[in-house]
Order: sequence, then C-alpha cells, then structure tokens
Amino acid sequence: MRKVFFTFIIASLWLSSQAQTVVTDTTDTESQIPNLNPSTDRRTPATDTREIIMGYLSYDVALQQMPQYAIVEAKMKELRQQFDAEMKRVESDFNQKYEAFLEGQRNYPRTILLKRQNELQQLLQQNIEFKQQAQEELRKAREEAMMPLRERLNEAIATVARRHHLILAVNTDSNACPFIDPDTSVALQEEVRELLSKTR
Repeated sequence: MRKVFFTFIIASLWLSSQAQTVVTDTTDTESQIPNLNPSTDRRTPATDTREIIMGYLSYDVALQQMPQYAIVEAKMKELRQQFDAEMKRVESDFNQKYEAFLEGQRNYPRTILLKRQNELQQLLQQNIEFKQQAQEELRKAREEAMMPLRERLNEAIATVARRHHLILAVNTDSNACPFIDPDTSVALQEEVRELLSKTR
C-alpha cells in the first residue's frame, strides 16, 4: 500500500512539472508570434514620394533663335555705327587741334598758349564723356529692344512647362547646372523654338 502511494506521489510530481513546461513553452511561442492586427501595429508605413520633374534649356540660345532677334540686332548695329562715326569725327577734330597746338606752341604768347591748352583739355574731357554716354545709351537701347522678346520667351517657356506639368524650368547657361538627371527632367529647347516660330 505504501509502495503504491509513493508511486502515486512521484507520478503526480512528474505530471505537474510537465504541465509547467507546456505552459512555459506556450507562453514563449505566443510571444514570438507577430502582431497581425494593423490597428496595434507600431511600424511606420512607407511614405509615398511624388516624382519631381523639371525642364531645362539654354535661355540665350532660345532668345537668339527668335525671328525678332535678328531685327533687333540689325537696329542695334545701325545705332552703334552712328555713334562710332560721331566718335571718329570728334577724335579727328581733337587730333587736328592738338597737332596745330604742337606746331605753334613755341610761337604762342603765354596767354594764348594757356588758352589753347585749356581748350584741348576741355575737348578731351568732352570726348571721354561722350563715349561713356554713348555706351550707356546703347546699353539702354538694347535692353528696351530686348524686353518684348524676353517677355514672349518667358511666356513660351511657361506654356511648354505647363504642357509637361513641370514645376521648374532651369536655365543651363554659364554651366549653372553641370548635371541634370534625364529620368526626372525634360528638354524644352526644341518645343520652345517651335512655339515661338509659330507666334511671330
């Protein structure tokens, strides 16, 4: 009887230890199962990125390709020739008076000598001021003549850029953009030229 009772106690202890092992294994297994409930998932979802596309062209090339550009250049050339002719005339007049002064300076009384020197200095200063004024007037005349062309070019670039749903048009002049990714950009040069050729 004691032997049977002793055997029963040993069996009970063994079963109890096995039950604890099963509970422990079950707990470990449950802790390793990933949480599949999206409402309690703490992982940050991937952010959607929109592809940014820009356009590019040479502004100077586009400007020079405009039909009106040659007309403006011809007018500027004519105006420049007029200033050059006037400059040559005043320089020739100065040189003649200066040569005459050199030839007669030994025979001039002091008063006349000083008077001629002052005249030559004033004439020289006037020629310098005229040259500066001529350059400034040429610059302003060119800006005024080019302004309508630049406005039309800007409108054409904007039209083509909107056609491609672009957010930016880059000017490639002066090596401002040494690299442009062709996969995220559009060349606008030819389309802008075609558009401007149709709207003269």
